[in-house]
Amino acid sequence: MVNSKRQDKVYSIEEVSKHNSKDDCWCIIHGKVYDLTNFLPEHPGGFSIILKYAGKDATKAFDPIHPSDIIEKLLPPEVELGRVNLSEAQGTEQEEDHFETVKRKRPPISSMLSLFDFETVAKHLMTKEAWAYYSSGADDEITLRENRGAFQRIWLKPRVMVNVQNIDLKTKILGRNSALPIYITATALGKLGHPEGEVVLTRAAHSKNIIQMMPTLSSCSLSQMMDARQKDQVQFLQLYVNSNREVTRALIERAEAGGCKGLFITVDAPQLGRREKDMRMKYSADTDIQDEADVDRNQGAARAISSFIDPSLNWEDLAWFRSITKMPIALKGIQNGADAVIAAKSGVDAIVVSNHGGRQIDTGRSAIEILPEVVSELKEHYRHNPRKRMEIYIDGGIRRGSDIFKALALGADAVGIGRPFLYAMSTYGQAGVEKAIDFLADELTMTMRLMGTPLISDITPSHVDARSLQTHSGQAPIDHWQQHIYEPLIPSKL
Repeated sequence: MVNSKRQDKVYSIEEVSKHNSKDDCWCIIHGKVYDLTNFLPEHPGGFSIILKYAGKDATKAFDPIHPSDIIEKLLPPEVELGRVNLSEAQGTEQEEDHFETVKRKRPPISSMLSLFDFETVAKHLMTKEAWAYYSSGADDEITLRENRGAFQRIWLKPRVMVNVQNIDLKTKILGRNSALPIYITATALGKLGHPEGEVVLTRAAHSKNIIQMMPTLSSCSLSQMMDARQKDQVQFLQLYVNSNREVTRALIERAEAGGCKGLFITVDAPQLGRREKDMRMKYSADTDIQDEADVDRNQGAARAISSFIDPSLNWEDLAWFRSITKMPIALKGIQNGADAVIAAKSGVDAIVVSNHGGRQIDTGRSAIEILPEVVSELKEHYRHNPRKRMEIYIDGGIRRGSDIFKALALGADAVGIGRPFLYAMSTYGQAGVEKAIDFLADELTMTMRLMGTPLISDITPSHVDARSLQTHSGQAPIDHWQQHIYEPLIPSKL
């Protein structure tokens, strides 16, 4: 009853603005006034970002990196003090929504011809913070660039005089139907790019009959993504394992009860990598609020909300996961053949060969280079241990239908694609994501027709020359697209 009375109280913006210090910190979020003073030391992203909005409306900063229900779930009811005077708030000058600005400035979607076009538009129209987070890689970003460059060291070996009038792109992923051998892989913080966030990807996935992997670090809540799902639509859950296993259990149970069809446990991130573009942007954004000593240079958009990740996760924990869910389990982030064999022995249903988009450890190998090693060692394992075959997926650096073809030829069952869909979403919304999927489908159809492979099952290692894949020196083809789009790291400004 006491809290109910507190929530009925109405504050003026001027009154809220007086509570703007470490010892007295109020913020406005979605028209409600919260006292976050005691929460400052506990905030995973540090207190500085909250202090930036002390005494102010933090809604625009809050929405892109938090699910809408996170306050109710994590904080006690008494932090909610009441409401802000809406008539006063509405009378203040409002900034134009950023996505409305994007819509005014973007070229017509008909002028888009490839995934690179979406990325180019995104680079010029997204907010600096969003571009820094989405585009960044670990350290010197060598692996980030190698993810793309490795595909260009694989050469195609077309076959001719094959009846390719009808091309069939359909496949199954973890036993679920998909119109294409691709899925939308988990990418965090969708609202940094689009005000509706990940539900845009949900709707586009349904429209094109492919599978969406829902991220743990999403801007939308799990419920929002599942509620946006249409009848018979398939979703998987990507999981960062929480140090509090009961939190992890609850999330898995909610997903399974809500109809999720697969659990992808991220295993390559006991600590998030140093993504300096993201970190530098966060540093620049916060320096005008507090003393130099208070600035945490080790934070970025993702690190700010990921401190819960359990670094103790190990192979023995898989038994616990199998005990709490009936969903098929995949391990996301396998980076060598030895771990692939251990995964097979552990009985998981699938693995994702991935280096986290080049965002974890720099100078790690590209996923497409790792793939033949994984396939070879698993083949040897199954020769001595005949049992149900574990499915193999791959993500990282895929931008063309020919890249998908190369991955399938080297042994992948399907590929995950993340950032390209974020760029399409951030510039053209759902229509952009759908068009990006169409580009991949058209390019893959063309590649399969020119390669003489009318069915996915027709694609074999004999269709590619991958002898240069492990060669990391020498003259490689110049990637003019990447040279045009890639934004080099720069040192701090003096």
